[in-house]
Amino acid sequence: MLPLFIDAILVDYHLGQFLLLGFVLTTLGALPLKSQRVIGVNTILFGLIFVLTPISLMESARAYLFLGLALLVIGPMVYVTARG
Repeated sequence: MLPLFIDAILVDYHLGQFLLLGFVLTTLGALPLKSQRVIGVNTILFGLIFVLTPISLMESARAYLFLGLALLVIGPMVYVTARG
């Protein structure tokens, strides 16, 4: 019963939306740690995931590719500017 319910929900979305949701949730989960380095590493990793995900799995692949490239630029800056 539960797998059918989950499948009915997942059919309306594509991989890019789930990756974006994962990025938002992991960023929100890391905020209580108050560590800028963790946020930077999280941003870099999701940037790599967005860039390396095959285009055929996402509907608007260009938008997610550019988002991944932007995260790959922003992530190292966040990491480097963190206080040791």
